[in-house]
Parts: sequence; structure tokens; C-alpha cells
Amino acid sequence: MATIFEGVDVSGFPDDALTDHQKYEHPLVQRYATKEMSAIFSPAMKFTTWRKLWLALAASEQELGIEITDEQLQEMKDNLYNVDFDKAGEYESKFRHDVMGHVHAYGDVAPKAMPIIHLGATSCYVGDNTDIVQLKEALKLVKQKLVQTLSVLRVFADKYKDVPTLGFTHYQPAQLTTVGKRCTLWMQDLLLDYERVSYELDHLPMRGVKGTTGTQATFLELFDGDHDKVKRLNEMVCEKMGFETSIAVSGQTYTRKIDYHVLSLLSGIAQSAYKMCGDIRLLANLKEVEEPFAKNQIGSSAMAYKRNPMRSERCCSLSRYIMSLPPSAANTHANQWFERTLDDSAIRRIILPEGFLAVDVVLNLLMNIADGMVVWPKVVEKHVMEELPFMATEVILMECVKAGGDRQELHEAIRVHSMDAGKVVKGEGKSNDLLERIAKDALFEAVHDKLDTLVDPKLFIGRANEQTQEFLEEEIQPVLEKEKGLLGKEVVDGVNV
Repeated sequence: MATIFEGVDVSGFPDDALTDHQKYEHPLVQRYATKEMSAIFSPAMKFTTWRKLWLALAASEQELGIEITDEQLQEMKDNLYNVDFDKAGEYESKFRHDVMGHVHAYGDVAPKAMPIIHLGATSCYVGDNTDIVQLKEALKLVKQKLVQTLSVLRVFADKYKDVPTLGFTHYQPAQLTTVGKRCTLWMQDLLLDYERVSYELDHLPMRGVKGTTGTQATFLELFDGDHDKVKRLNEMVCEKMGFETSIAVSGQTYTRKIDYHVLSLLSGIAQSAYKMCGDIRLLANLKEVEEPFAKNQIGSSAMAYKRNPMRSERCCSLSRYIMSLPPSAANTHANQWFERTLDDSAIRRIILPEGFLAVDVVLNLLMNIADGMVVWPKVVEKHVMEELPFMATEVILMECVKAGGDRQELHEAIRVHSMDAGKVVKGEGKSNDLLERIAKDALFEAVHDKLDTLVDPKLFIGRANEQTQEFLEEEIQPVLEKEKGLLGKEVVDGVNV
């Protein structure tokens, strides 16, 4: 059968094979994204929000004296969710304009209202305001999951607040810290992210009713030059859509600086997640900490024994993508000429939804990892005790000096013993025997009966325990109390792969 592979097309497949699977599927949507975040950026959300905006505009115009009947408004309200996407697509192909395609599709089901749908508005009235609505709803979901992640991490940090572990600087052993204190470093980053999200939500403005170049000229014409009514129209639409403010001035679009701020915020969350998961991956290599590992999970198709930190790796991978997005938003904003150019449109359709879809997955992963993270105390202690003798030498020296010893003579003896112990560890692969050497040296007789107590790891963690408690009580608990309504909200999708 040496010829069995002859005739196999290695570059493709027949046109009639696997016809239901010949279209590219975005892995962010198909494999990772949650139903919650996907719904916010779905066509259903987008185009029904367009209709709500048209209804808000028409209702406000009626209240300010424009001849629009209650029957027309009711017809619009009754058909907010009656969207014929096929018909809208046909109209868009005909007009080469997505907004007008949906104006006509709306008019088909609300024929009496057709004459007043989109009255005075430009495409960005529905487009940009819908974008802002979606950003607001997406930020609310991100805030919820940030709070829930902090809540899960709080339990972990508190549980391990007094468990000594090696600190690392330059990824070399350094002064001891605790497992819980290290967790607070991750939490501090996420707390800063929470504060940024909260600020953006509190200050996110609607575009409002601005007109084609931001001057509201069409609406001024509609209201016969009545500036007060035009201003009031803008306020009323914003209120109906749940916004307290609109952007003070704009061109045709709201300033794309807002997109940059939002994506920078998402990048910040990704940075925090990458840092946390990077640490977990390094700790997994040391066998001190492991992320959750399912009973039937396979770590490697070849190496059956492996327990790879795949969730942390996925988190880092998606975070790297999120961190790449702000420059695109920065370039988009910088390249908007005068009142508006359309080169912002295509890229915004990609980077804004994908940034949120990815961050949502990252936060789900963080919660899952934190909730099932395993610490192996004996391994942690073993690594501590391999390095602690070196760290304890200053304490040993001080105790001997207080007992009448010569500081310089003791220092030299410790230096020699430390070098010799280091050679044993590195050259022979044996355990650190520094304490045994000191225990046999008469120069250190003053501490021979208390060496064990002098090298208790908890004597070398400084205020790590207290810092952890203070951070949880003073910084985290107030947030959890303030946002307790978010803690009870169910996360619809778990981590499946």
C-alpha cells in the first residue's frame, strides 16, 4: 500500500465536501466567548437599540411639538423586536447603506410611522449612540466579573496569608513573603482596574442628538430656530436611553478618544491577568501551586503524566491579544479628519467587540483558576528551607555578637560556611547544609541550642501577614460591601475547555 496516499489533495478539499463547514469561524466567538458578552454585541442588540433610539427621538420630538401621532409611536414601540434581517439586508444591498436598509425594514412593519422614522437624524445618531449603549452594558458586565474575581481571590489570600514562601526578584530567591501576600499583589492590580471601570461607567457620555457635523443645524430647522427646544431634545433622548450626560461637543461622531480610553482600560485588565497567570505558570513549574485540573483532563497527547497550566496559558494568550488593541484605537482617533472620516468604521466593528469578548473570557478564567487553585504547602516549605539558612545568617550573627562574639570573625566564618554550602548545593546537588556546619562550629556555640527557633520561616516574613489582613479589610471588603448586588449575579457560562 505504498501508493495509498497518491491522489490525495493536500491543498484543499472538494467543493461538495463538508459543505456546512467551509466558512471560517472566529475562535473567539465559537470557542471562547460567553453568551452574556456575545449578546451585548449581537445583531439583535444592535438593531433593536437602533429602533429604541428612533422611538426615543420621535417621542421626544412629539413632546416638543412636532406633529407625530400617538398611533405612530405605538406602532414603533410594538415592533421594536420585530426585525426582518433578510429584508433589511435586501434594502441595504439596494441602497448601499445599512442605516437606510433598517429604516425601510422598520417602516415595513410600522408603515404609519415610516414618514417620521429617523426624522432629523444622521446615521451616526443610531450608530454611535448604539455603540455607546453597548460599551456601557459591556463595561457593566466587566465590572461585575472583576468584583466576583476579587471576591474569590479574597478567600484564597485570607486562607494563605501566613504561609511563608520564597519571594523572588529577578526570578532569584529573595526575602520571604507569604502565599496570601503574593495573591494581594494580583488583587491590587485588579482593584485598580475596578476603579478605572467604575470611573468610565460613571462618566461615559452618550453622543446624543448632534446632527451631521455636530452643529444640530437640521434640528434647529425642524424646531424653527428654537435653540432651547433643540437643547431639550438632546437632554430628553439621553434621559430616555438611561444616560445623564451627552458629549458636550462633537463632529458627526463622538470623539474616538473614548474608544481609546475604553480599550486602554481593557488592556489594563489583560495586563493584570497576564501578570497573575504568568506567576501561576512559574509556580506550577516549581510544583508549589497548580490551577484546577479535571479528573479526565489530558495535559499532553504524548506525555500522559503532564499537568499543564493550560487555563493560565490561555489567559495569557488572550490577554496578549487584548493588549495589542489600544494602538489601533489611538491611530483611529488620530486619523479622524475634521468632523469625521469613514476609515474609523471597519476597524471599530472588530476591535471594540473583540476587546470585550476576550476580556470577558479572561475574567471567567481568572475566577475559575482562583476558585480551584491548589497550594502544596510541603513543597513550598521545602523550597523555603533550601534558601532560609542563607537568609538567617544575619540573625545568627547578631545573636552571637550579643553573646560576646567578634562580629568580624563571625562574619568571615559565615561567609566561608556559606560558600562551602553553596558548592554542595550546586556542585553535588545535595541539600543546603549550612546550618549543620554552623552547629558544628564552636564560634557559634551561643546559638547552638536555639538554631531551630532562629530559622522559623515566620520570623522572616516581615508584615506580610498583617499587610494581607489590612489590605483585605481596608481595601477589598469595602468594595465587596458596596458591590454586593453584583456578587449574587450568576455567571452564565463556565470554563468548558
